[in-house]
Amino acid sequence: MHSLELCVAVQLCLSFGVAGLFWPEKLKPVFEVLMFPWPASYRSIRANCLIAILISLLLFGRLLLAVV
Repeated sequence: MHSLELCVAVQLCLSFGVAGLFWPEKLKPVFEVLMFPWPASYRSIRANCLIAILISLLLFGRLLLAVV
């Protein structure tokens, strides 16, 4: 069950990161709510989405090490 939760986390991070890179204008309202005191710019959205992709790769690596 733990590996299933990790798979869901990997997919969620990866889908959020890729969606933010392809459609930052659609995610801008979400980031305006999440980053309330600071203004949401396309640069910050792109940086957060790249970090989400990096996190998904790290979680995927942990998943592969747990299987082996």
